[in-house]
Amino acid sequence: MASVDLTVMGAGAWGLAVAVACARRGAHVRVIDPAGPAAGASGGIVGALAPHVPEQWNDKKAFQLEALLMAEAYWADIARLSGADPGYARTGRLQPLADAAAVARAEERARGAADLWQGRAEWRVIAAHEGGWGGDWAPASPSGMLVHDTLTARLHPRRATLALAGAFETLGGEIAREGLPEGPVVWATGVAGLEEISALAGKTAGTGVKGQAALLRARGFDAADMPQLFVDGLHAVPHADGTVGIGSTSERDYDDGAATDAQLDELIARAHGICPALAEAEVVARWAGVRPRARSRAPMLGSHPFRDNAFIANGGFKIGFGLAPLVGEVMADLVLEGRDRIPEGFRPEASL
Repeated sequence: MASVDLTVMGAGAWGLAVAVACARRGAHVRVIDPAGPAAGASGGIVGALAPHVPEQWNDKKAFQLEALLMAEAYWADIARLSGADPGYARTGRLQPLADAAAVARAEERARGAADLWQGRAEWRVIAAHEGGWGGDWAPASPSGMLVHDTLTARLHPRRATLALAGAFETLGGEIAREGLPEGPVVWATGVAGLEEISALAGKTAGTGVKGQAALLRARGFDAADMPQLFVDGLHAVPHADGTVGIGSTSERDYDDGAATDAQLDELIARAHGICPALAEAEVVARWAGVRPRARSRAPMLGSHPFRDNAFIANGGFKIGFGLAPLVGEVMADLVLEGRDRIPEGFRPEASL
């Protein structure tokens, strides 16, 4: 193999997003992952790219907004480079509102979105019958009202990660199953990386949280262009092939991070009750994986506190794909140019 300018350890969404951003700037990058691309949490099936609520604004929410607004052009270019479809579409999201207090809170958030979302997306409160999605897809709402936001998007996580890998290789990058790091090293190794940092720090810097999810196919109903549903903490995400990703559980205690069990059965039963279109939906796939959650609950980005000439990109947890386009750019800024525009609360020290 030829010498490289930079090594990325980990071929998940963040490792590959960093690798792509650096390769675009002319760096010769090698990604090393014993399991290959999309083997861990980045190989999932749900793919909700959903914003934080537009209130109590902070650096984390501003970073996420910038990333979500980048996403359409970003994933279109990844598709162009790789020749593979990551499944991205900005289809929006519906959320039922429980009562008058929830409606009032949602209307206040709508005013926040008008101020904070730069006129590029809306958060609005509508009557459940207004959207034009039909009674089969609109979720039941005790108040008769829904939140409809136009910022939420979808992608297919595994396909998106493989598309990133393809784009990276088109840009001249190398993906290897083994090898010694050369040059600066970006550690994007998910749960294993959090465990290593915790051991080096002598305290917990983060942990893995298991999620179980499923793909459903509605009988006699094509959900492909429908908005996502978010009902009582459960995401239902229609994909372009007509399947609907539903998930996920959040399990701190588990024996097997890759096994599905009765907790997923309960989730599927809940999904069947979200709306008429999913009432008898067929289960076409079941999935389980462990997602990296930093102790601070914010992403962990920046210089490695325990290794020389090394960096960390970890802790994506539930918002990893939504942040990936901007994570790649800010890490490339830092690693290649020494330019640091990472929010203070995202630095590794915030979780130590």
